[in-house]
Amino acid sequence: MGDSAIARPENIMRGVALIIAAALTISLQDVVFKIFSSELSLWQIFALRGILAIPLLMVVLWMRGAHRGVVHMALQKWPLLRAVFITTTFLAFYAAIPFLSLSTVGAANYIAPIFVALLSAYAIREPVGLLGWLGVLLGFAGVVVLLRPGTDAFSLWSILPIIGAAFYALAHITTRVKCQDTPLPAISLAQNIVMMSAGVLVSILLIWAPSDAEFVRDYPYIFGIWSDVALMDGLILVILAGFTILISVLLAAAYQAAPPAIISTFEYSYLVFVAIWDTLFFGITPTFTSVTGMALIVIAGLLVLRRGKAKAAKFRR
Repeated sequence: MGDSAIARPENIMRGVALIIAAALTISLQDVVFKIFSSELSLWQIFALRGILAIPLLMVVLWMRGAHRGVVHMALQKWPLLRAVFITTTFLAFYAAIPFLSLSTVGAANYIAPIFVALLSAYAIREPVGLLGWLGVLLGFAGVVVLLRPGTDAFSLWSILPIIGAAFYALAHITTRVKCQDTPLPAISLAQNIVMMSAGVLVSILLIWAPSDAEFVRDYPYIFGIWSDVALMDGLILVILAGFTILISVLLAAAYQAAPPAIISTFEYSYLVFVAIWDTLFFGITPTFTSVTGMALIVIAGLLVLRRGKAKAAKFRR
């Protein structure tokens, strides 16, 4: 991954707008996931969502005349590897949701910018710069402040989103270096194929070699087999299928548009959206500490954006 950064396009404002849109969509998906998916296992959701999302994506591509060659491009090595990284991220994130608060899971997952910055600096040689490092560290400090009120943040389950964060960074570095010219529909299709495959394969494994009855009783969301799908469950799966297509396109487009170290900082906006949904849907009012954490995250984003503009101006000269 030692490709030169000079040839990579940089449209920072477009990348920032796309990643904020992705963060908003992910936050809405997580609200739907947390409210309506308690009756289905994680693997059943991933499998059924993929079964719905893939035909839906292909129909949309066919209507736009953009379906030719998409399957072949989606099944190439780098789009599939990127999809494996993203799938691991989402599995780790959603596996932790029943056992941790949404803000805690989200905050733990946003250690990813640290990994992205390190990989950008040492793997693909895209310098982060002083303001960039300051922004990333300040954003991380904001995450730490947000974690403080939640005692469940230090449970063993909180390790899962940290693992997911590492794979998230790998996915976006792969997007930047190896999938720069891969069409967004192919990236989205690869991601949905891998997510669906993961759900189907683990579901088959759980049927073939069922877990201990005590594990199934205590953690049906992770170790349980498929259950009946009611009409409401079906509607929610359709909504989640639409979300997953939109999210995969927005994420890939954002990281194709600008350097990962810049874009990843603005993913912190997810935590702001979660705080809003907590108030609207769950009646949880943000505390002074959580507002302070969000303020640190916003300042971090502004610092990194300023660094990106300065870099772009220097390059033009």
